[in-house]
Amino acid sequence: MDKITNDSRHTFKNVLLETGFEYDGDEVVKTKTALFCVETEGSKIKAITPNDPHKDAIDAKGRLMLPAFKDMHAHLDKMLFGLPWQAVSPNRKTVRDQIAYEQKMIPEWLKTSVERAEKLIDFLQSNGTHYIRSHFNVDPTSGFDSLKHLERALKNKEKTVGAELVAFPQHGVFYTDTAPLMKEVVKMNIDFIGGVDPYSIDGSIEKPMDLLTQLAIDHNKGIDLHLHERGESGIKTIEYLINKAKENPGLRGKTFVSHAFALAHLSQPETEHIAARLAEAGVGIVSSVPFGNTIMPIPLLRKHGVEVLIGNDNIQDHWNTFGPGHMLQKARLIAGLYGYSSEWALSRTLAFATRYVLPLDDKGNQQWPKAGNDADLVFVEASCSAEVVARVSPVKSLVHKGHIVF
Repeated sequence: MDKITNDSRHTFKNVLLETGFEYDGDEVVKTKTALFCVETEGSKIKAITPNDPHKDAIDAKGRLMLPAFKDMHAHLDKMLFGLPWQAVSPNRKTVRDQIAYEQKMIPEWLKTSVERAEKLIDFLQSNGTHYIRSHFNVDPTSGFDSLKHLERALKNKEKTVGAELVAFPQHGVFYTDTAPLMKEVVKMNIDFIGGVDPYSIDGSIEKPMDLLTQLAIDHNKGIDLHLHERGESGIKTIEYLINKAKENPGLRGKTFVSHAFALAHLSQPETEHIAARLAEAGVGIVSSVPFGNTIMPIPLLRKHGVEVLIGNDNIQDHWNTFGPGHMLQKARLIAGLYGYSSEWALSRTLAFATRYVLPLDDKGNQQWPKAGNDADLVFVEASCSAEVVARVSPVKSLVHKGHIVF
């Protein structure tokens, strides 16, 4: 795009917006669009007006404007991005193997973690992401340095990216002496208390979870727990969080289980039962959309009203090398896995990239953008949301809180 400035006011012309669905009987066969002018002021959308191609404004060149994307599970503090290529080692087979490796490598990684976190943010932004939920290691090896370095990177990028932070005891709460650090970090400027596989790492569900949930309750934080465990221990841990959220209304809508692979290995009735309980308790699921022999029951969770957030998780690190760093690729993967191939279904799938902000509601009524909405925008080379998801259409520009990122 041309004529980009750093002013707090911008006007875009020739902006393609979705206006409704076109039907053949009951079937949505096309998404209707039209060109508009969009004005932003400060961090908000000020006005949407009929298009004036002769207006002195930034020319969107007919590109489709959509809500900017949100990556709801990332590790900005701890990855190999920005370092020489390194594939995953087959010799590290367990989480405890990875912990031992991290204890060796973290001091080296921290030397360049600020610059590399900024590079990773740049990469995510290039694919249309403007907001990130990032975990950061809290452990005896890192201390609070992972947080401090991540805060510096985010401060350097504060005009162009938003974030919420999760204190993540990757090395266990009691397996390593991390409990005292968690009691301190919860007093800092963070948003969520995290955890990881309490039974397999710490040898108990209740002991670490009692500590972590009480810290969240006492300090008004959310919870976002990594749970890779399958079978009985995985389900019991999910049930533990459901019960805690029901006992403590302050946790409702602020409690999440990341990965939750145990849900992918239940019978249909068991999945229906726990999905209903998750929804009732306001406990969400955060997924990087695994496949292979672990297909998460995302459609069933959504049917019951469970909030399902999507993130890239690993982009290039010692755990996995296949994270695309692209929320549209995640949306396309969801569409492929669950058979969302119609115009209507593909347009709905975009919600997984935007945390449920969509231009049209399920009936085709225009609901975004409106004056007063946050000016968090992407411009893509596509005719409609359905094409964006199916084709992973190129992102041409990103705006965060009214600031033009590129």
